Amino acid sequence: MSFSLSRRGLVLGASATALAACTPGGGGENFINVYTARHYEADRALYRGFQEATGIEVRALTGSAEQLLERLRAEGDQTEADLFVSADAGNLWRVKEAGLFQNVTTEALEQNVPAHLRDPDGAFWGFAKRARVIIYNKANVQPEEVASYDALATARFRNHIVMRSSTNVYQLSTLAARIERLGAENAKAWAAGVKANFVRDPQGADTDQIKAVGAGEAQATLCNHYYYFRMSQSEDPADRETIANTGLVFPEQAGAGTHVNISGGGVTANARRRDKAVQFLEYLVSDEAQTMLAPLNSEFPIRPSIQPSPELAALGSFKEENIPLDALGRHQAEAARIYEEVGWR
Repeated sequence: MSFSLSRRGLVLGASATALAACTPGGGGENFINVYTARHYEADRALYRGFQEATGIEVRALTGSAEQLLERLRAEGDQTEADLFVSADAGNLWRVKEAGLFQNVTTEALEQNVPAHLRDPDGAFWGFAKRARVIIYNKANVQPEEVASYDALATARFRNHIVMRSSTNVYQLSTLAARIERLGAENAKAWAAGVKANFVRDPQGADTDQIKAVGAGEAQATLCNHYYYFRMSQSEDPADRETIANTGLVFPEQAGAGTHVNISGGGVTANARRRDKAVQFLEYLVSDEAQTMLAPLNSEFPIRPSIQPSPELAALGSFKEENIPLDALGRHQAEAARIYEEVGWR
């Protein structure tokens, strides 16, 4: 069963016991409460699979990562949340920095989650991953021209780049990863170069950037791979035309590898059902869950041994960046400052 947060009062005004009170079987304890910024059918399949495997019901409260974090802050030690789940390590790091996760380490988690796709302290663990790819217009760009992120900052693409706002966590994490690998000065030079190539001010989400490239309004952009993948599976003629006009590149294959991020979760600091919450984290990275998730989800499995869906695998294999996941959070404020300094709004 799932619930949604309204954009306003419910986040801060709901009572700490509301989740338990308004769900079936509230008098029992064979359940966990998950605050989740994900709202996919694949996740609901995981909830059902976990209940079938363990008898433990998953009760999901959905909202944006920001809403759910504010709710956790407001509820404090009275919260009913046992786990917090979100996309992007930057969002998860904010929960950690707020002191709202507890560190968890088990043999199953350590064996099944690659070291660079989990928090080094065990505050949160990835269970699916996404790649930050370059989308280009086939009529105007050859794939080798966008083989690196650096290419987007060169004079070749003057007045030919579209991007979403720098305040978006995906953009913050992308620049934070660069800061970790190459330093703040390099990151600033890159951000300034890309900004100088904008054909318009940042607007819209990743999908809007892809559409602009497909329509010939721009020649290249960055996006998370699954936005492009979903459009490639769409029955909408407009989406099909966009995909026909564009190509996808996994950048940095001759270098550090494509920037990757996670969907992940952690046990809340005040979890009332800690052991069951740990069980669920372990389940998410188990053979059963990863195999179940692969054909349902447009993200890549966290486990290298688990193959994604054939359609997703058709995008190609790729070398991925390997940096400490917490760097995406540690450098988040610096990334925001750099974007501000170069005028990337």
